[in-house]
Amino acid sequence: MRFTITGRNMEVSSGLREAIEEKLGKLEHYFTPTTEVIVTLSIQRGEQKIEVTIPIKGGIIRAEEASSDMYVSIDLVEEVIERQVRRYKKKIIDRKQSAQSFSQLFLENEDPVEDEEINIVKTKRFGMKPMFPEDACVEMELLGHNFYMFLNAETDQVNVVYKRKGNTYGLIEPEF
Repeated sequence: MRFTITGRNMEVSSGLREAIEEKLGKLEHYFTPTTEVIVTLSIQRGEQKIEVTIPIKGGIIRAEEASSDMYVSIDLVEEVIERQVRRYKKKIIDRKQSAQSFSQLFLENEDPVEDEEINIVKTKRFGMKPMFPEDACVEMELLGHNFYMFLNAETDQVNVVYKRKGNTYGLIEPEF
């Protein structure tokens, strides 16, 4: 695995670099030696955050964790990445997808994959009146939610607005 480690608002010490390569290096039996691992460290408002992105064919594996200690954040993100890789392996095997980024030994290994089935326990149905994205943001705020699905009055399509960091909003539109 090839590591690209950068720091935002901080200098990446050799100790941090070694800790990242050691901790995330444990995952190398899942990937080919040419797999790139992009790590970004940052400090924001006292939180020490690590973001890990592993581009693979057909998508990305990404995790981000924050805590008061960077070494704790590194431990947390390693666990999340490993859980995602195991879940992705099951998906690859189920769909017989191409798995060029993963090592053959990992794919052939018959480890019992934790069966984390998705269990939908509630279904909601509601009428959607046409509205503009700005009105949907106001409605979302009034409800105290982080996202809101609505029928866009301009496009006549179902859209979603969501709350982003920094008190900004995002809009998700379907692409056909």
